[in-house]
Formats: sequence, C-alpha cells, structure tokens
Amino acid sequence: MSVLGEVQGVFFRDSVRRLAAERGVAGSATNCADGSVEVVLEGALGAVEEIIGYCAAGPGRARVSQVDVTEERPEGLSGFHTA
Repeated sequence: MSVLGEVQGVFFRDSVRRLAAERGVAGSATNCADGSVEVVLEGALGAVEEIIGYCAAGPGRARVSQVDVTEERPEGLSGFHTA
C-alpha cells in the first residue's frame, strides 16, 4: 500500500510497526523519495484491515491525503521492518 500526504517525519512508520507487532502482522514500512510511505502487510485479514484503517488516519501529526491498496500474493514474511 502507498500512503500519501504529510506522512514522513511524524512517526508514521514506527506507529505502524508497533501496531503490526501488537497484532502479529509481518511486513515493512519504507519512506519513498516522493514523500509517501510504502507499507507491506502480511497476516490475519482482520488485523491487516485494522492497520490499513489506521494508515488512512495516521498518527496525530500525520496528514494522510490518499491510501492506495494493492493486494499481492503472500511471501511468507516474518517480523516488521522500517527503512
């Protein structure tokens, strides 16, 4: 998923990482050169949907303007990483 808006420098990636860890969801959150954040999630559908909803709002200082979700085949990821 790609999250656009004011999403860098506002603890967006770390907030997603913490929520994913609490929900047992694997994946990553990466800052992109265009100012967006790319989020990859693998886990139980309900937990993944909850995190997608969180990403649409973001943490307190974030200003999310758009979330583009693309479904892909699971890769068997483990853990959650930020970059």
